[in-house]
Amino acid sequence: MEKETTFRQMFPQGERLPERFSQYFIGQAYLAPLTGDAADVPVANVTFEPGCRNNWHSHTGGQLLICTAGRGFYQEKGRPARALRPGDVVEIAPDVVHWHGAAPDSWFSHLAVECRPQTNVNTWLEPVDDIQYAAATACDTVPRRMSAVAARNYGTWFPGEAGTLTQTDPELSTAFDEFAFGETMAFGDLDTKTRILTTMASAVALNAAGQYRRMLHAAWANGVTPVEIKELLYHAVPYVGMARTVDFIEAANEFLVGQGVNLPLEGQAVVSADDRFEKGLALQKSIFGEGVGRMAETMPEDQRHIARCLSANCFGDYQTRSGFDARQRELLTFALLLSLGGCESQLKAHIRGNANVGNGRATLLAVVTQLLPYVGYPRTLNAIACLNEVLEADR
Repeated sequence: MEKETTFRQMFPQGERLPERFSQYFIGQAYLAPLTGDAADVPVANVTFEPGCRNNWHSHTGGQLLICTAGRGFYQEKGRPARALRPGDVVEIAPDVVHWHGAAPDSWFSHLAVECRPQTNVNTWLEPVDDIQYAAATACDTVPRRMSAVAARNYGTWFPGEAGTLTQTDPELSTAFDEFAFGETMAFGDLDTKTRILTTMASAVALNAAGQYRRMLHAAWANGVTPVEIKELLYHAVPYVGMARTVDFIEAANEFLVGQGVNLPLEGQAVVSADDRFEKGLALQKSIFGEGVGRMAETMPEDQRHIARCLSANCFGDYQTRSGFDARQRELLTFALLLSLGGCESQLKAHIRGNANVGNGRATLLAVVTQLLPYVGYPRTLNAIACLNEVLEADR
C-alpha cells in the first residue's frame, strides 16, 4: 500500500472521490486509477468505508467488478442483493440498473473494470436509501440460522427483502422466522396464497397495521389480486368493525395506487336494498342450515332486529359479494374470529359452517397452526378447544 489506512488491502486506496463522483455516493469512497491510456482498459481500485454505497446506476457498455478486500454487496434492480467477498467477480451486463458498496460494519474494495470504454456511458439514478440498504444487507450482517425450507418459504413471501429485526433483534428474528416459515408451514397442505390471505385477515383482527403492510408485499408477490386484497377487508368489516378496518383500507389503497392500480375497483356487490335480506338469509341457510331462519323466533322481542341485521347486513351486504366464494369467505371468517379472541361461541358456529362448505378439520387445524406465531398460544389453544368440541367426530 502507498499509505497506511485503517483498511489493509493489496492495492492503493487512493484519494477521496472528486465531487463529480461523490455526489452519487452515500458515505465516503476512495478512488485509485490503476491503468493509463496505453492499455485502453480503464481499471481503478474503489474503496468504500463501512455503510458507503453508490446510487442506482447503469453502464451502456457494462462493467466488471473484482472484489479484493473486505465485505460488500451488489444488487440489481428487482433482484435480491448478493454478498461479496475477496475473490468474487461480478459481471454487469450493459444497461443493467444496479448498485454496489460496503457492508454496514466493514470496509470494502473492488477493482472496477470499464468494458467497451470508447462507448461506455454511466447513467446515475436515485440513491439507495437507508431502508433499501438495510433490507439488502441484513442477510449478511446478521448471522441467520434458518433452515433451507424456512429460507425458501421466507423468500417466496418476501423476495429480496429482510425484516428490520434482523439487524436490531437478530436472535428474536431468527427464532421467529424459523418457527413461522419453517415449523408451522410444514404442517398442513394449505397453498401459499391461502396462508397469506389468512395471515392478512389475522393481522386485521389483531389491529397489527405494520404486519398488514408487510403482508401486502407478500400478497402482491404471490398473485393475490387487487379485488382479493380489498374484498378481504370488506369481509372483515362486520366481524371486527369499521372503526378498526378503515385504517387497513387506507393502507391497502395506498399500496395499490403505488402498484399502478386504478381505484375504485370494479364493484362486487350482488344485492340491492330490496333483496339484501332475502339473499343474505338464503346464504346463511346454505352454510348453517335451515335452523338459521328460526333464530329470530327464539330471541327476545327487543333483540330480534339483530338477527335481521345479521342476515341483511353481515351476510347480505358482505358475504354475498363476489371476489371470494363461500368456502374462502368462511375460512377468512375463521381466521378473523380466532385472532380476535373472546368470540368462542361465534368461532364454534363458523367451525361448523366451515365444515359444511368443505373446510374440514385438517384444513382448519392447518390455519390455526399457520396463525400460531402471530396470535400466540392462548388464542391458538382456545381455537383448538373449539375445533375439538365441534368436530370431535371428525378426529
